[in-house]
Amino acid sequence: MKKTSASPKPKSKLKTNHNNKNTAAGNVRIIGGQFKRRNITFIDADGLRPTPDRLRETLFNWLLADTHGARVLDSCAGSGVLGFEALSRGAAYCTFIETNRAQSQMLTQSAQQLRLIADSYQIMHGAAEQVLTQNHIINTSFNIVFIDPPYADNLWQPILTALITQELITAGTLIYLEADKDLTIQLDELALSLRTTLTAQGLTGFDCLKHTKVGQVVAGLYRLSSS
Repeated sequence: MKKTSASPKPKSKLKTNHNNKNTAAGNVRIIGGQFKRRNITFIDADGLRPTPDRLRETLFNWLLADTHGARVLDSCAGSGVLGFEALSRGAAYCTFIETNRAQSQMLTQSAQQLRLIADSYQIMHGAAEQVLTQNHIINTSFNIVFIDPPYADNLWQPILTALITQELITAGTLIYLEADKDLTIQLDELALSLRTTLTAQGLTGFDCLKHTKVGQVVAGLYRLSSS
């Protein structure tokens, strides 16, 4: 939750649109799959900057065939372009979570414009770390998770904690993290704080599968390591 420029800027927290109007601020293009070249519209909200084309292309090159048939979580959806890109490339289902009500309504409009079938996606409004503990999310699991929050908020920590404690991810889940710094030390610290929970699930910590830096953005693909 992002700009379409090739040099992304640090993210800040989304501001609420008090008029609750879907004010279109710009478009971001889907770059691959059945919806290639289709545009996704997002509202005018501070901190809402879609992942740039160059980085998104790298991410989906990392994922390759893993996207096909996957159950995907776009946890800080913003424009929703990561989730829509996954659906475009063959994902079976995507859950979008967006904290800004006006933008969550825009996600619904984008899904309708793409003519997504109703049972291929779900759009939820709220803070991801809270939504993920609710009954309508529990008892499912995700194959791919996108965690791309406003950088300053460090939401990736409570989101990962919710995903692990609710057993929504497994050792096979691919986790994309986007931040303005390398998260290796923080991930080790998080794994240590959740050691009891991880051990009970036969897990130990996080493995970095892929890593890159584009401008100020540091991005990586991770997986929980099994004991």
